[in-house]
Amino acid sequence: MIAEDPVADGSEAPIANRRWSPGLSWLTRLLPRRSDYAGLGRSWRGDVVAGITVGVVALPLALAFGITTGLGATAGIMTAIVAGLVAGVFGGSNVQVSGPTGAMTVVLVPVVARYGADAVYAVAMMAGVLVLIAAFFRLGRYLAFIPWPVVEGFTIGIAIIIFLQQVPAALGVVKPAGENTAAIAVRALGDAFRSGNVFALALVALVVTVMIATPHVHKAAPSSLVAVVLATIVASVGEWNVARIGALPNSLPLPSLPHVQAGQIGDLFGAGFAVAALAAIESLLSAKVADGMSDTARHDPDRELFGQGLANLASPLFGGLPATGAIARTAVNVRAGARTRVSAIVHALVLALVVLVAGPLVSRIPLAALAGVLMVTAVKMVEIHNVKAVLRSTRSDAAVLVLTAAVTIAFDLILAVEVGVALAAILALRAVSRSASVVAERIPTVEVDTATEAKLLHEHIITYRLDGALFFGAAQRFLTELTAVTDVRVVILRLPEVQLLDATGAQALGQIVAELEDRGITVLLKGPSPEHLRVLEAVGAIDRLAHERHVFSNLDDAVAHARRHLTRPSRV
Repeated sequence: MIAEDPVADGSEAPIANRRWSPGLSWLTRLLPRRSDYAGLGRSWRGDVVAGITVGVVALPLALAFGITTGLGATAGIMTAIVAGLVAGVFGGSNVQVSGPTGAMTVVLVPVVARYGADAVYAVAMMAGVLVLIAAFFRLGRYLAFIPWPVVEGFTIGIAIIIFLQQVPAALGVVKPAGENTAAIAVRALGDAFRSGNVFALALVALVVTVMIATPHVHKAAPSSLVAVVLATIVASVGEWNVARIGALPNSLPLPSLPHVQAGQIGDLFGAGFAVAALAAIESLLSAKVADGMSDTARHDPDRELFGQGLANLASPLFGGLPATGAIARTAVNVRAGARTRVSAIVHALVLALVVLVAGPLVSRIPLAALAGVLMVTAVKMVEIHNVKAVLRSTRSDAAVLVLTAAVTIAFDLILAVEVGVALAAILALRAVSRSASVVAERIPTVEVDTATEAKLLHEHIITYRLDGALFFGAAQRFLTELTAVTDVRVVILRLPEVQLLDATGAQALGQIVAELEDRGITVLLKGPSPEHLRVLEAVGAIDRLAHERHVFSNLDDAVAHARRHLTRPSRV
């Protein structure tokens, strides 16, 4: 049965309003629902137009990404058709468009080079299963914690790798053997001096020029398609000797399972995990960008993972690649007026029609033309104003961006994200630990009987206010500063301003109490919150106080108690 629509903020509807068995709610909350097509009666024309537009834009990109991975143009276009349709129906965004992406080719090229083309299909299915598991365990929300500098850093790295991947085709030389993209590009450049094809280079120049100029002539024109069509015409009329896509099937293939040796499964799991992580991260980032561009309902991250998982299971059955949500195509979809997921479905149908009707025409497209399209796409991926904003913000954020980009280029995308997030976390903890402080304060003014007693109060009682986070990153500094106190008889530690207290911080506070008490200095605690008091009791810090009554909720009571310690030799 169809589930009731979720509430507007993306949370689930109340139990009483659901029409399914509670035992199946973990699955039914991920399935398509009626609200996915809300307002279709008014928006269907715009959705159809947007679907046709994004289909036209996606065609050259799908062909190019398929060729770049080494599996061919057919694999690219089948990915766009199958994954675009499945993710469009089951995904968590009403305007997301999925298919092959440049980031995914960065991960897949080494897999093809090391294990062969068939391994990619197994990797895609592994990734699909892992992404489905992430959806079932509702992990989508946690991927939102990836810092902005990390996102910008791996975007820069991906863009550079995509650009370098096109160098052999752009120069008209055979792609040199190897896995490192930068090294391959350098070797291709050397080969070009001996056997380069000037016609290929001319087509790249033509494509780049057209793609830059077209938006100035007509903003809505699909610049990549215009450039590819023009380059194909020039190459055909001039009978230029350049490599072309070659024959495409004139029908959609039947589904079949990939052929992979059992012994390779374990070897491919690492690649499958990397593809799954990338599919999840890129899709959720794309959906988040779409939320900001469109006034439709915000995406459901767990449903988006569910849709992408199914898409990556379905795509390899039809000879396709792993897929993700595509930021560029999603942006085109939104700008073209898409309101519901009908636009993504129409986009897939448009591409299927191309396979069935226009295969012979597509086969004539020069590879150099597609290389030019991807080179321009790679450059446009980098938002210069975003990069400048990160670099100008803080040194820490700039370091995260630069390191993430460097690791992406030198190693791989997943390692880059791991390193970037780890560095960002370390720098964030460093900043939080520095914000924590110990502030010595004068004790409140109190009425005393004699000048001698007043002198005792101010010379032998000291109050410290602990601010910020008392956690493992700042515990040692707190311990060093507070145990350095001398020439006092009572220390009052004020804790209301402590915002965070973990086990390490509580244990350090217990050490402070024990060390001061061993030196004959009485320690009083003022104002720990109930939550922090529970942590202090759990690690035994409260047990180290000289007396159970040395915890106060009021500073005046703590000072009054300290006065009694000064006037009586024994502990109270």
